[in-house]
Amino acid sequence: MNGLGSGDIVRTMADLARSFSTPRSVEDSLSTVTAAAVDLMPTEACAGILMVSGGGKKFDSVAATSDLLPKLDHVQEELGEGPCVAAAVANLVVRCDDFRSDDRWPRFAAAAVDVGIYSSISFQLYTSEGKMGALNLFAFEPHAFGLQEESMAEVLAAHAALALMAARTKEQLQSALVSRDVIGQAKGMIMERFNVDAIRAFEMLTHLSQETNTRLHAVAEQIVQRGK
Repeated sequence: MNGLGSGDIVRTMADLARSFSTPRSVEDSLSTVTAAAVDLMPTEACAGILMVSGGGKKFDSVAATSDLLPKLDHVQEELGEGPCVAAAVANLVVRCDDFRSDDRWPRFAAAAVDVGIYSSISFQLYTSEGKMGALNLFAFEPHAFGLQEESMAEVLAAHAALALMAARTKEQLQSALVSRDVIGQAKGMIMERFNVDAIRAFEMLTHLSQETNTRLHAVAEQIVQRGK
């Protein structure tokens, strides 16, 4: 039990906010969030982030503070039920005060109690293009998460969501830059081969894309590969 006072909570939140202002990997950012979540809870707890993709078939445990988290996530994956899945897929907040009396996920609840987990709270982080995520906290006693704990964890979930959004934006930007470079190479090859200007070369690329019902980037990649 940490028993943090209000001043400690404010400092922890401020330190977390400052840590996000410096460049770091998404893994480091998420680990900072889950570590802070455990520190802020008044009872012994563990935290982690569950990422669900592939139409709900692929589960990844991220930034776990305990070896229990990947095991519990694996159980949810096998059973297709559990609070983390429910939060990631459909609900903003899912709280279980006592797995011994909660009948929403009976098989998962039994597995949780078997390893000493009695309560949990989960927050949906995002849902996008078949990918979902949730911040999850588990406690070793029932009724561990009151309104104050829920409010603190919700703020941490917002930090985690921002970190994931930033990572996705970076990936999209990098993908866009790669696509631009490949399309530029293909366009240059068409200009040289057919003795046309840049505008006409791009028109030829887009026409081929439409005719073959193939994405422009994929068409450009094929042209570049064949020209090597």
